[in-house]
Amino acid sequence: MATVLDKELKRQVIVDGVDYTVAVDPEGIRLTAKGKRRPEVELRWRDLLSGEAAMAVALNASLAKRQAATQPEAEQSPDRTSKRVPKSRS
Repeated sequence: MATVLDKELKRQVIVDGVDYTVAVDPEGIRLTAKGKRRPEVELRWRDLLSGEAAMAVALNASLAKRQAATQPEAEQSPDRTSKRVPKSRS
């Protein structure tokens, strides 16, 4: 018989040479870089079961590809040559 998960469990894991803390609790799972407060990955059990987590992963991957493709454009300075129309005095 499995033990009921009624409180948070924390464990350390090393991924690509970086230390992370994995926290598993009744709400979900969080992966936080060692020494940081904000989790880098947070999955709720409901999202995982409903498929929303997989959809979010796919969306993030898609956005990351798009951002990488448009990165050189974002570094260019914006065009500020628009001319202003002077206000007429009444």
